[in-house]
Amino acid sequence: MVFKLTSRILINPLVISRFSFQFLVRSYTRSFVCRSFAGFQEPDRLCKPLSFCSSTLSAKLCWENSSHAILLQKLESALREHKVGEASESFNDFRRLYGLPHTSLVARLVTELSYASSPNWLQKAGDLVVAILNMKCDFLPPVILNKVVLSLARAQMPIPSSMILRLMLIKEIPAPMNVLCLVILHMVKTEVGTCIASNVLVQICESFLHLCTEKGKHAKAIKPDTMIFNLVLDACVKFGLSLKGQQIVELMAKTGVVADADSIIIIAKIHEMNGLRDEIKRFKDHIDLVEIPFVSHYCPFYDSLLSLHFKFGDIDAAAELVLEMTRRQESRSNVKPMKNLQKPCIVPIGSEKLKNGLKIQILPELLKKDSALRVETKSALVIFKDGKLLPSNKALAKLILGYKKQGRISELSELLVCLKAELCSGKGSSLCDDVLDACIELGWLETAHDILDDMESSGNPMGSSTCIALLTAYYKQNMSSIGNALLRKIRKHGWITNLSNESIISACLSKLSDKSPHCTNVFSFISQSRLHESLVQEIQEEETTISPSVFQLNSSIYFFCRAKMIEDALKIYRKMQEMKIRPTVHIFSHLIDCYSSLHMYRDITILWGDIKRNMDSWDLVCRDLYEFLLMSFLRGGYFGRVMEIIGYMERDSMYIDKWLYKSEFLKLYKNLYRSLKASEAQTEAQAKRLEDVHAFKKWASID
Repeated sequence: MVFKLTSRILINPLVISRFSFQFLVRSYTRSFVCRSFAGFQEPDRLCKPLSFCSSTLSAKLCWENSSHAILLQKLESALREHKVGEASESFNDFRRLYGLPHTSLVARLVTELSYASSPNWLQKAGDLVVAILNMKCDFLPPVILNKVVLSLARAQMPIPSSMILRLMLIKEIPAPMNVLCLVILHMVKTEVGTCIASNVLVQICESFLHLCTEKGKHAKAIKPDTMIFNLVLDACVKFGLSLKGQQIVELMAKTGVVADADSIIIIAKIHEMNGLRDEIKRFKDHIDLVEIPFVSHYCPFYDSLLSLHFKFGDIDAAAELVLEMTRRQESRSNVKPMKNLQKPCIVPIGSEKLKNGLKIQILPELLKKDSALRVETKSALVIFKDGKLLPSNKALAKLILGYKKQGRISELSELLVCLKAELCSGKGSSLCDDVLDACIELGWLETAHDILDDMESSGNPMGSSTCIALLTAYYKQNMSSIGNALLRKIRKHGWITNLSNESIISACLSKLSDKSPHCTNVFSFISQSRLHESLVQEIQEEETTISPSVFQLNSSIYFFCRAKMIEDALKIYRKMQEMKIRPTVHIFSHLIDCYSSLHMYRDITILWGDIKRNMDSWDLVCRDLYEFLLMSFLRGGYFGRVMEIIGYMERDSMYIDKWLYKSEFLKLYKNLYRSLKASEAQTEAQAKRLEDVHAFKKWASID
């Protein structure tokens, strides 16, 4: 009787819940209970547990101190003492048994994890937030989500940070602009982070445009500001992602975000990288009107424009721009200040003749002083000195080479005369002397003599040192007749009076070995200039320079593609093939973009064949181009080509934003071949496509 009563007391299903019993058996009395209850066969008899356990065990078996309460207490204690490891373990135990605890506890845990220094804990915080967002979008307060996103970005973990940002966008929990700006600021410090940040910005802009179409209430909250665009665009320049940068510029125009002074500098650099001279020229009319304090800021802008003039082989435009820059301070003083500085100017993208062309808004004199962005201001061709924009030695070298190639030395002389008039005002200038000395040092004696004559006929005679340097070069190259004629001219100017012709010739031929006072004074002027070094460098770089015709054809193809005139663009492309001119990455990108906008995805496969055939010899390996091809083939349903592009990118160790392509697949082909098996394919083509689809789904982790 006592034995039966004991069994009723200890086995009472109404008193001990299933989970409490399981926990207590595991944690406290596993061995004791197993030995004590092995032979009991009457668990259905009911009685209250009054006797059998000690007072300590009875307290642990109480309802108030069940596993639920104990785990919560343990979690709270660990959080209070900032023991991240114990808190995470207790949370996982609780979650397995009962699901998520109260929001406040989860928020405290996520905060502790996000403040941890270890990347492992940060990753756990990101994984937890992603899991919660997929289950309950409103479970965690936005401030906690923002905190985790920023912590991950600061720790250079852009992938989990971007996952949370994208989920917040989908769940309509937009991050504040100041938080988003900080996140982007940390992301763009690396190339992978820049790739992700640019894709996130594209997604934000597309969501904004979609909400604007539907007049959604959250549209204004997710509209990115100018600083976010500037950060991403500047990173695109830094890591050479010029095609992605062009896409961001167009989104800036579509979303109506106003470009400030920093934006204009960066956009000009992107246009330079893409060879789009006409795009920069459309900005120039507005930049020319800015106040004098802003002139130094726009030095890189004029540098980009001048660089493209040279790449297009347009020496006249380059010379005109150089003269405009040197005259800028005087001409600017006669221009009235810009009115309505807060009213944006409009600059067309593509061509102003296009009916539905994009237009970007700019404020050339809007420059934020406390900006987190530090735009790269290095200029190779234009320098700012003494309140003026001046051509560098590199720019002068390009001008000299350009005029010499075209046999237009007299026009080069005219340019030098004009520059001398602008630069030497009262101080004197060594510009013309430097040009002549550089020509002499390179052995271009005829060119130097022509410039010398042109300068003298224009009333700007050269100095004695330059003439003597040319005279020395003539005698060294056994050109005595021309040298004697020049010597007579030198004597006429009175630069040499007390030396005989034989002495002068002897001094020239002995390379200044005569140490007499007269010869030392006469020939001490001769020295090598930095302009000579720039000329030598430009001559060496000419071998690898792209032909100006390529830039001109690229510009024409870009225009036709912007106007959706694909047939005209293809005529130029085929003409390039006939002329054996190598298309650039930019030409292929223009054609792919146009085909994609017209949903002509099959034609892109033909272009892809051309790219593959010439990939190694033409240096067409480019992340931006691969991404354009990958997205186009995915939208067109060419999964074989998709996997091919992925293979090339993985071969070249390029990061691929899987989220981007996974989202696009689920949007377009969510139920594609969901139930069809390989054995059920009716044709070989269908079987191959099914194989490619499954390969993509496996790669993108799509169930």
